[in-house]
Amino acid sequence: MSLSGYEHGSSFVHRASPGLKIVSLIILGTLLFVVPRIELSVAALAGIILLYLLARISLKTAWAQLRPAMWVLLLIFIVQVFLHHWTVGVLVVVRLVSLLLLASLITFTTRTSDMIDALEKGFGWLYYFGVNPGKVSLALSLALRFIPVLASITGEVREAQKARGLDKSVIAIAVPVIVRTLKMADDISAAIDARSYDPGFEKKKSNSK
Repeated sequence: MSLSGYEHGSSFVHRASPGLKIVSLIILGTLLFVVPRIELSVAALAGIILLYLLARISLKTAWAQLRPAMWVLLLIFIVQVFLHHWTVGVLVVVRLVSLLLLASLITFTTRTSDMIDALEKGFGWLYYFGVNPGKVSLALSLALRFIPVLASITGEVREAQKARGLDKSVIAIAVPVIVRTLKMADDISAAIDARSYDPGFEKKKSNSK
């Protein structure tokens, strides 16, 4: 399985600046949590679905990102209904679905290298605090990339366990997903070490001149 979920395209969503996409995700996430309004969350979700269509990414692909999380979303909805009201449950679920779909859309329409470069430029000020922005950007870009990958892994594990009649068992699904995720993270770490990748190398090199 490839870590990159990038799907080639020429839409304006693909051509948009990686920095703009990341900032949009941050702004939308902030607004959805600061302004707890169902109509805002539904409008955001509708807008994100429209962006999928404009980017020519099928709704089937979008659904594939949500399907593994449906049981979790259902549990969250039930808890909110018991603790508060069904409208609160709808708000929370729609809000989480919107953020999940938007984060996935960013990974589908942005190359990993472009995302890392954009994040590194945005975090350039961290150098003044002794923090390497290259490593921070790498960590954040990998975190975004893991969203669709984890969804895919969960779907594969569920299908495999369904053949064994274990698709209703949370443990039977969670344990293989965790193991595969840790294995993938270890493989990525080994690949980075094998290539001697150091996000701060060029910066150190230029400062030494």
